Amino acid sequence: MLHLTRRDLINSSLAFAATAATPAFAQTAPSIHIVKDPNCGCCTDWARILYQNGFHVTLEHMDNSVLARFKKLKGIPQNMASCHTAEIEGYMIEGHVPMADIVRLLEERPDAVGLTVPGMPYGSPGMGDESDRDEYSVYLIHKDGSAELFSHYPGA
Repeated sequence: MLHLTRRDLINSSLAFAATAATPAFAQTAPSIHIVKDPNCGCCTDWARILYQNGFHVTLEHMDNSVLARFKKLKGIPQNMASCHTAEIEGYMIEGHVPMADIVRLLEERPDAVGLTVPGMPYGSPGMGDESDRDEYSVYLIHKDGSAELFSHYPGA
């Protein structure tokens, strides 16, 4: 379960006010279950971003060796791995995937494993200041383990 500080509650109140203009998403926001190392702060930051934008977030902690086996079992190729793995409506989300890409995935519903941002690029959601981000790409992982470009974020 996501543990929130007073600061988080204030921020989520602000996020709630911001989503009032888009009530359809707020009422239909999907649940996302995130599996992560208990000591990883950037994963918690990514979870917080999703939570503050209306997703129903749950967290589960696993040590790294168990997490690596979990990723493999769920169809995440080793070269596409990152620090955390999430599941949402039958899709896997690997790493610091932006919320807009998750929403697009759920709208388009491709026959695929899910999305990944391999590694931990600076400026991706939960990984530092987006206004000073490194260039990175989001990939769609196919069921055969191959991947194709889903979206691209230039450096800022």
